[in-house]
Amino acid sequence: MSSHYLQAILILLPMGILAGIVSTTAGLASLVSYPALLAVGIPPVFANVTNTAALVMTGIGSIFSSKKELGNHKKELFQILPLTVLGSILGAWLLLSQPASTFAKVVPFFVLMAGLLLMSQISKSKNNPLNLTRDESMENDAHSPAYKVLITIAITLVGMYCGYFGAAGGVMLLAILSATTTMHFSSYNAVKNVSLGASNLIATLIYAFTAHIYWGMVIPLGIGLFIGGYIGPQIVRVIPEKILKIIVSILAILLAVDLFVKAYY
Repeated sequence: MSSHYLQAILILLPMGILAGIVSTTAGLASLVSYPALLAVGIPPVFANVTNTAALVMTGIGSIFSSKKELGNHKKELFQILPLTVLGSILGAWLLLSQPASTFAKVVPFFVLMAGLLLMSQISKSKNNPLNLTRDESMENDAHSPAYKVLITIAITLVGMYCGYFGAAGGVMLLAILSATTTMHFSSYNAVKNVSLGASNLIATLIYAFTAHIYWGMVIPLGIGLFIGGYIGPQIVRVIPEKILKIIVSILAILLAVDLFVKAYY
């Protein structure tokens, strides 16, 4: 084992644990894991696809830790999962056909909108974010077709974004679910974790045949992400929903400002 790889392990393993926790509690894993890959010398585009491959382990870790939250919401999971997977396929194809810099000027606005939308839900009731009745929530089969189409498009676009670039994609999906579902935060957060984990898996399968993944770096980062992905849902169970939403919203807005500065100045 070379000294360079040993140094990479010492960086990526603990950063992976932190990124896994951040991912499964706030949806901001790439804020930690992507810069860590850059720090060990991986070029930006390859760091992006390597990060996507490692993030699969976050989804696996969260599955083991979120059985309680997922048990009563399999219907919602199987409604959302195909949309994020389809989106990730489109996003992966887009990344391979155009450089990630194409989204650089648009991404800050997506992240900002997600942060503001999630923040707007803070004052809503704990188990019913928009004070809707069960018949008015996303889960209801009788909801208006136009509403369903809008939510379907929004979730597919999030999956597409995650397959393409991914930074704060989890926040975007959290914001959508917060505004359209009656599930408790810990439950739709678990649905988010599994859905985006599957999205990352599909994108990774595409990248494995069409791009260069640094598998040697995926291993230590992925192990850390698995550990963090297991820990995160347990943290969500004990921290009040309102506090989590405030933290995630603030982090998303700060990230949007940072991305805006980098894109326009």
